[in-house]
Amino acid sequence: MESLDRALEFEENVSTFKSRDERIKASHTAKELVLALNEIYKETKDPNIMDVMKRITAIKQKFEKRLKGRLTA
Repeated sequence: MESLDRALEFEENVSTFKSRDERIKASHTAKELVLALNEIYKETKDPNIMDVMKRITAIKQKFEKRLKGRLTA
């Protein structure tokens, strides 16, 4: 359950990612965490793990939206 602990710690420290480089690294870390949690979820079918994966994915999407910026036409 090391991945679950890392995911919860990541979720608590979201506000510390200020610079662009930190957000990029955080996005990659979030992806790794979700994939690791998914492997655990496949075996256990624990709904708490699914909830954590959803929250981490939402954080990742916010980072990516912020990094992508606004599209101008």
